[in-house]
Amino acid sequence: MRRINLMAGSVGGAPRDLVPIDAGDLMERAAASLGGMPTGDLGDPDWQERFEALAAAVDASSMHVVGRLMTRQELLRSLRTRLLLTAAVDAVPEIGAEAAAAPVFITGPARSGTSILFELLALHPDLRAPTAAEGLHPVPPPTGGAADPETLGECEQELWADVQPEFQSMHELRSDLPVECITLTQGSFCGFHWSMLAPLEGWFPDPVVNYDYERRFLQVLQGGAGPARWVLKTPAHIMLLPALFEAFGDAWVVQTHRDPARTMPSTVSMTTMIQWLRSDDVDVDLAAQLVCEFFTAALNGSVDLRQSGAVPAERFVDVHYTQLLGDPAATLGAACEQMGLRFTDGYASAVVDYLAQKPKGKFGAHRYQPEDWGFTAEGLRTAMAPYVDHFGVAREG
Repeated sequence: MRRINLMAGSVGGAPRDLVPIDAGDLMERAAASLGGMPTGDLGDPDWQERFEALAAAVDASSMHVVGRLMTRQELLRSLRTRLLLTAAVDAVPEIGAEAAAAPVFITGPARSGTSILFELLALHPDLRAPTAAEGLHPVPPPTGGAADPETLGECEQELWADVQPEFQSMHELRSDLPVECITLTQGSFCGFHWSMLAPLEGWFPDPVVNYDYERRFLQVLQGGAGPARWVLKTPAHIMLLPALFEAFGDAWVVQTHRDPARTMPSTVSMTTMIQWLRSDDVDVDLAAQLVCEFFTAALNGSVDLRQSGAVPAERFVDVHYTQLLGDPAATLGAACEQMGLRFTDGYASAVVDYLAQKPKGKFGAHRYQPEDWGFTAEGLRTAMAPYVDHFGVAREG
């Protein structure tokens, strides 16, 4: 890392000189690599303008050489993915009319068991989770000779832990594992993947457009074979519940719950780690402030939204982190029953086997304390008292 990042200075330049990020150049390269631009726009005529704003914001950021290289590749691959999706819908327009029936969205505070719950529900015989390979490469490229999607996805999924090995103790990324919605929606160029990488001036997420892109992405993955029962996940959904139900009216939302004295410092730790992967200039205090503000508003707000009827409370399933870890089978069984999903002996065995192969702390312990990030345990619990009290969230430690 240090040696690669020094390469810019060694030739008398800045990181942007060694790894340029220019929207026009990336557009030309993506189109040329696929033999030209498709005719459609996936129902989003403004996407190129947003891409240009995103590329300009990344270019102006403080990313180092490695960070710019990683992000340039993601931008270029996301462009290719979007163009391939567009071509697929152009070729078979009826794909765009196929529903994604009653998807299950897992959300809640980050670091509250959303990932392991996602992986366990992905084992259910009646649910389908997109893998990272599908999320990054949902449509085979038209040119032959390319590696398979799992191999192609390896560079993006596993490089993060190569750059910073500690990351793997926080969150395992593999091309064959279920992947979050933020990865599926990179090609909307208005989703939350980009905002977590670095502060980006002049570019903003757009949840409505992002959800529309996610629906079309799932339609293409279904490929005209009929609606799949998707299980999807990202903590950011908890901030966007009205928009989620506007886009997916028959969705189920599985909301996870955990002591904020554990989730908030862990989330800041992970957020700053993701930024440190790509920059030597990370404002830790600002990251801590924003994480706490956003999740406090979202978690307390989830109580009001469900009580007021602004979102359909009957479409929520609550899963507590301590219960999930203490008795996974019983917790999953109750969740499945509420959503009308069968809980078979075969599924129960698959859950047990999976957990045996993936014990907690498999890649080392992720240690953190509230005070490490300017918090106190009681201060966090007090700020989120409406959430903690309403859902009966258990204290840890």
